[in-house]
Amino acid sequence: MPMSQSAKKISSVWHRLIGSAAAFSLEARIFHSISVGLILLTLIYVPYNLFEGLYIASVSALAISGFFFLQYYNSRFRGQAHSSAIFALAGIVLFSVNYFSNSGINGSTDLIWPAYLLLVLAISPYRQHFVWVTVYIIAFLLVHLAEYYYPFLVKHPFEPGKGEFIDRITAFPMPVIGTAIIIIFLRRSYDRERVASMEKADLLEQSNAEKNKLLSIISHDMRAPFTHIQGYLQLLSQVEINSMERLELEKELLSATDQTIEMLSNLLYWSRSQMEGVAANLVETNLLTVVNNTLEIEKALAARKEIHLSYHIDEHITVVADANMLQLVTRNIVNNAIKFTPQGGSIDIRTDVAGGECRIIVADNGKGIETDRQAILFSMESGSTFGTNNEKGVGLGLPLCKEFMERQGGYIDFESTPGKGSTFYIFIPLAAKLTPLSKSL
Repeated sequence: MPMSQSAKKISSVWHRLIGSAAAFSLEARIFHSISVGLILLTLIYVPYNLFEGLYIASVSALAISGFFFLQYYNSRFRGQAHSSAIFALAGIVLFSVNYFSNSGINGSTDLIWPAYLLLVLAISPYRQHFVWVTVYIIAFLLVHLAEYYYPFLVKHPFEPGKGEFIDRITAFPMPVIGTAIIIIFLRRSYDRERVASMEKADLLEQSNAEKNKLLSIISHDMRAPFTHIQGYLQLLSQVEINSMERLELEKELLSATDQTIEMLSNLLYWSRSQMEGVAANLVETNLLTVVNNTLEIEKALAARKEIHLSYHIDEHITVVADANMLQLVTRNIVNNAIKFTPQGGSIDIRTDVAGGECRIIVADNGKGIETDRQAILFSMESGSTFGTNNEKGVGLGLPLCKEFMERQGGYIDFESTPGKGSTFYIFIPLAAKLTPLSKSL
């Protein structure tokens, strides 16, 4: 088996032993890890101590292992929280016994005291930390004072030199492994929290920018067209004008009303998508049926600007889409083409199919998009620009189109040459089968 697969298998077993972050707290998972690690170590220490004749140390290691196993089993598989108090007091008792039975200050027990206290602090509530630090310092002083005043209490099972060397070497892995487990868990927890905090900060910053954008639109961009409409109506009602001038003003009033309705529609859709989220109702539907009425309305709008708009949608194309979302996207893309195409220009709309996708192509010979705006065209940063007849938008149409297409499993792309025109591509997934329709334009 490859090493990477072996590592993945070991990691999977380890995560099953300690439990998931969703089911257990960080303290519980640290306790599970320590318990598993110490249980495995005692499988080595118990036979080793027996072999060396350290019967008390062997019983002590076996007791520690049994205690950890019981606490681990209750916590991991029975849902009973581990007792940090029992854990801490058991350590004091066991290490005190081991201290006097294993050479006292000359033995290896002093290596384990600080590491075990670190384990206690890692699995106990914050409010208990000062208590356990104080208790362990007092216990440590007491056993050393007892040895100082009553040295005969200490047993010396190891011969000087080799025996003491083996004792230290074999005792060293226990505190090292325990400390490593805690540090790894704490660092990983810190890194996860830091990444989550950074992501929240980015989302908050983005949310604030979007709110500021909406407030700017409401306070300025939405006010301007209504002011124009108000001015037209006042002029029509207060000034004596001839029929030709009146007709021209009414055309301008209608144009301003259309722009305002489009702006308000995009603003409401965008606000709803950001505040509530908009779920896509994806169904298999005939593409021509969905967009035909929208394109007829856009054709009439283009004619008022003396722009020739033609479209041919393959009557057999069936897509998986949300009809309302797809209509909004199509309307916005075609509206933009009309907005940035001069009087006498042309717009061509057609479809093609490839790779399980339908592509709606909207090509115009208008003013095109400035090179420096193309990279940010679908973001809130792009802002709005005036059309060839000073049509004003709010800069929400394309970001909204991008979001709505992604919710439908599609996407938008474009090509543009400043001064020559733009071509937008709306990609939407095809349905499993095609359904014919008897209308083609």
